Amino acid sequence: MLELQGPVQVPVARPVVIDTNIVLDLLVFADEAVAPLKPQLASGALQWIAAPAMRVELERVLGYPQIAPRLAYYGLSAAQVLQAFDVQTRTVDPAPRASAICKDPDDQQFIDLAVQHGAILLSKDRAVLNLRKRLQALGVELGQTMGALA
Repeated sequence: MLELQGPVQVPVARPVVIDTNIVLDLLVFADEAVAPLKPQLASGALQWIAAPAMRVELERVLGYPQIAPRLAYYGLSAAQVLQAFDVQTRTVDPAPRASAICKDPDDQQFIDLAVQHGAILLSKDRAVLNLRKRLQALGVELGQTMGALA
């Protein structure tokens, strides 16, 4: 008979919040800069969390006229990208407003969620990146890629 020697330690996935531009890099453009993120999500080392409004924003962006040719080039439809988003994310409730306020109101939801969950935040948005020190003080690691975290 097998006996356990103490409690079993199950690794806890680190939450990650990904802004829309990096979502496009990950799910559409196959950008090499975000390639290290894929195995971390697939292995469960990272858990991509998103509030419903983040999916709505992605759907809106996928409808932009300048994105349609890019989707066609990669042989993707907006529906396929949204399906990949749905499969890879864990939907969570919207977060309350964080004390770190972004100059770009569209990006605030990503900051709020990262602060609430003590998550890694991946963003290329200058307004977000300018909050690096404030976010770090709130327990958020911020970077444009996994290799460039605060």
